[in-house]
Amino acid sequence: MPAACHPQLDSRPQATPGRGRWLLVGAPNTGKSALFGRLTGLYATVSNYPGTSVEVTRGSVTAGGRTVEIVDAPGLYSLLPVTEEERVARRALLEERDQSVILVMDVGHLARSLPLALQLLSLGRPLVIACNLLDEARARGAVPDLALLAERLGVPVVGTVATTGEGVQELRSAALAAEPPTDGWVVPAPFSAVVADLASGLTPVAGGAAPLVAELGLAGDDDCVRLAAEAAGELWAVSRGRRDAEWGGAEGFALALAVSRSRMALALLDGVLPPADGRRRGAQERMDRVLLSPWTGFPIVALVLYFGFYRFVGNFGAGTVVDWIEAVAFDRWLTPAATALVGRLLPWPSVADLLVGPYGLFTLGVRYAVAIVLPIVAAFFLVFALLEDSGYLPRLALLLDRALKRIGLSGRAVIPLILGFGCGTMATLVTRTLETKRERVIATLLLALAIPCSAQLGVVMGILSATPALVGVWGLTLLAVFLGVGKLAALFMPGEAASFYLELPPLRRPLLRNVLLKTGTRMRWYFAEIFPLFLLASALLWAGSLTGLFRAAVRVLEPLVGAAGLPVGAASAFLFGFFRRDFGAAGLYDLARQGALSPAALTSAAVTITLFVPCIAQFLMMKKERGLRVAVTVLLVATAVAFATGGLVGRVLRTAGVWS
Repeated sequence: MPAACHPQLDSRPQATPGRGRWLLVGAPNTGKSALFGRLTGLYATVSNYPGTSVEVTRGSVTAGGRTVEIVDAPGLYSLLPVTEEERVARRALLEERDQSVILVMDVGHLARSLPLALQLLSLGRPLVIACNLLDEARARGAVPDLALLAERLGVPVVGTVATTGEGVQELRSAALAAEPPTDGWVVPAPFSAVVADLASGLTPVAGGAAPLVAELGLAGDDDCVRLAAEAAGELWAVSRGRRDAEWGGAEGFALALAVSRSRMALALLDGVLPPADGRRRGAQERMDRVLLSPWTGFPIVALVLYFGFYRFVGNFGAGTVVDWIEAVAFDRWLTPAATALVGRLLPWPSVADLLVGPYGLFTLGVRYAVAIVLPIVAAFFLVFALLEDSGYLPRLALLLDRALKRIGLSGRAVIPLILGFGCGTMATLVTRTLETKRERVIATLLLALAIPCSAQLGVVMGILSATPALVGVWGLTLLAVFLGVGKLAALFMPGEAASFYLELPPLRRPLLRNVLLKTGTRMRWYFAEIFPLFLLASALLWAGSLTGLFRAAVRVLEPLVGAAGLPVGAASAFLFGFFRRDFGAAGLYDLARQGALSPAALTSAAVTITLFVPCIAQFLMMKKERGLRVAVTVLLVATAVAFATGGLVGRVLRTAGVWS
């Protein structure tokens, strides 16, 4: 039986205030995660939800003389889920009896969030509503009457500002005292009759959640349809017939019910919302027109890419910072000291090489991870956090939606594609938020093939930045491969094109605290994931060098490297790339510093290693998310495309006599 409709887990809770768990739910871009940080004091763990690969964040707080677990569920717009994240959020909502629910809403967009509040009220769970972003409402002169809204809904409504902590203590107190609503919220007419009849047959297995299960089943939710068919039998057939006759099927029923709830929400907000300030709204709309128009939006994207990624990540992160850490901190201070210490303590050359040899844990693994990767990752995630906190990312998704549809994706794919510039493994994980299997496979392929991770991006830009035209050749080649492979995948891969919907949050001035918190959290996650892999790669390379396996593997790659017009010495860098893509790029960085690559060969090598096979971590994530067959296919396609494209670029540059 589906976990989301489990008969024992969906029973109505007893009226016991101060439950042992608080569950935060709400739509994306409402500040839910920031509020979670305030409630928990930022002490949290991230783990997969049981039975899924979707991550949830957990923390705890001591309040009212007891320790309460707090869970930050993935964002959802409705209890009728579309994405895997929404399904997990609904499971978290329904399966735990001993919990209070904190619904986080954007106080500036109450009409959008209130229908979800009405669904939660009809479920009968203890509920507290946090109307977040109160400071933005004040700035617009549009603060609603939250006391009147609380009176009408019959549950506590607290205004909060997660970024400053305003209202958080009041929210804690309200959550401690939360009880199930007593006003008997029901499904609105004319839907209530058919829902109530079906719910009567589901009560023995679904308890207090029977009306919600009936509603979702009639709206076409697969899990609840199966449960209704199994538990209600003939009554389900009769109810489905009434639905089809009156509303034309599940889709018509769901749409009509959503419209009815929206009207109910607007009626509840009558007198709650202040008159709109046309001047402030007009300024926001004018800015959106500039950002979303192709004539002005794409030049702005180009400026963001140039100053944010090329200048800051590439020049500053991969250039200035990396050069200082590597040349001064490591080459002048740390490496000589470590080599001398190991030489005194370990008289065995092979063992000493494991630590400070050519492939040593310190001289290769730690140096690459700390001196080359860490500064670039930090620079990238800082830029990403600024874009995210400003509200620009959803507008970028909307701007690029039409172009992405030509390669089988929707604007929603912008988020994993941009995250791919930070970490391909993380981005592959995020592709599960895409609506269709076809879109998820295409995005996975493009992430593995044509999206360099932040460390790889920074290193490549660092070694090509001395001649900006080389960066242009590299970037245009990647863009051509991205569009060409995406177009072919969209033509030949079966399945329906994905629809696209996305709520635009207001444009905001990024807050330094938020930006640094997000950057630090992502850096800790990323570095905790990759640092052991760098050490493992160094150990494997040391073992391969000691046994001769490394040399044998390099010899296998040398014909491919030579066919691409590259010196055979670059084969070892490509072998590094199998362990991690940024590891391989760092190997090219060493070759470039030694002057072993001409500009044409350097450009060819940069193109090839960027398109080359994904790292082991990303490959394993592809296998986990898409299956072994898809992962191996992507691996073979990436290898063929990488060497063919890199060789072609080098040949064209040498034939034209450019940078040869």
